[in-house]
Amino acid sequence: QVQLVESGGGLVQAGDSLRVSCAASGRSFSWLAMGWFRQAAGTERAFVAAISRNGGSTYYADSVKGRFTISRDNAKNTVYLQMNSLKPEDTAVYYCAAGVSPGERRYDYIYWGQGIQVTVSS
Repeated sequence: QVQLVESGGGLVQAGDSLRVSCAASGRSFSWLAMGWFRQAAGTERAFVAAISRNGGSTYYADSVKGRFTISRDNAKNTVYLQMNSLKPEDTAVYYCAAGVSPGERRYDYIYWGQGIQVTVSS
C-alpha cells in the first residue's frame, strides 16, 4: 500500500509560478513511476506529467510542455511539479499518482493522492 499526500497548492495570478509536492509513504518509492494529473470543474481527469523510477525520463502533456517540470527526490520520497507561466486554464485539482510505468493513462496508476486545488486568476 502507498499513501500519497499533495501539498503546495493555492491561488496565484496569471504568469506566476507555483510548485506542488507529493510525499509518498508505505512502499519503496524508488520502485514507483510517478505522475501528475489534473481535473478542472466539469471535465475528465487529464494527464499532466510523468517521471520514471530513477527520474531519467519525463513526459508532458502538450498543454504544459515548456512551462511545467516534473522531478523527484527518491531520498525524500517526494515528487514535485514546478509550474511556471501559469494560465487561468491551468486551474484545476491536481492529483499525484503512483504506478508501475510512467504512462499517460489513468489506469497506468495504482495509487492516487486526494488532490490539491490550484487556482490561477487572470
